[in-house]
Amino acid sequence: MAIIEINQVIKSHGSFQALKGIDLTLEKGKIIGLMGPNGSGKTSLLRILGGYDSYYQGSVLIDGQKPGPRSRSLISYLPDRPSIPLHWTPSQAISTYKAFFKDFNEEKAYRMLEGLDMDPSQKLGKMSKGMQEKIAIVMAMAREAQIYLLDEPISGVDPAARKVILRVMIENYSPDALMILSTHQIADIEPLVDDVIFLKRGEVALHGPADMIRAQENKSIKQIFEEVFQ
Repeated sequence: MAIIEINQVIKSHGSFQALKGIDLTLEKGKIIGLMGPNGSGKTSLLRILGGYDSYYQGSVLIDGQKPGPRSRSLISYLPDRPSIPLHWTPSQAISTYKAFFKDFNEEKAYRMLEGLDMDPSQKLGKMSKGMQEKIAIVMAMAREAQIYLLDEPISGVDPAARKVILRVMIENYSPDALMILSTHQIADIEPLVDDVIFLKRGEVALHGPADMIRAQENKSIKQIFEEVFQ
């Protein structure tokens, strides 16, 4: 059964249409790569799904209901810019998230910090941008959510760190949940995704199982992406 149903969604920023009649049906138990260059509509779509933007046309249902307070309780949303205050430590962030989200798993959060070799008592303001992004990912993945919406989680880190972050994400992702992973770093996530969605200028250019698409085209997802967006 679909947990996300999107029908003819249009999102405009003034005269610019970020989304142009999007239709998607998405099921739990999958990791979906939401792929496209900057400006293709990825962030606009994730904000709508997360319930953080209600100014759009069309219909969106999250587990049968319109995005709102109930749907946000099912969703762990990681924005494209970390929003944890820089004067906090990871321990403070964990305490705050635990108080705010009923599904937050404190033990899992500390386990991920240990796996990333991060000091729970160090202030975020004294960390590199890459380390700050790792903390944001820990906070998002420590929730026992039904849907994970991750907007460019590996864009600001070096290739070696990307592998570590992706490993931590996959190890702490429930196979019964739905993860939508927005990125333009195709090669890094291609081995992980079950389905792919290509967004091009606000429209769905391609959507389907990654293995089937590779078999039909006899090419990697990265190669197909480069052809679609060249």
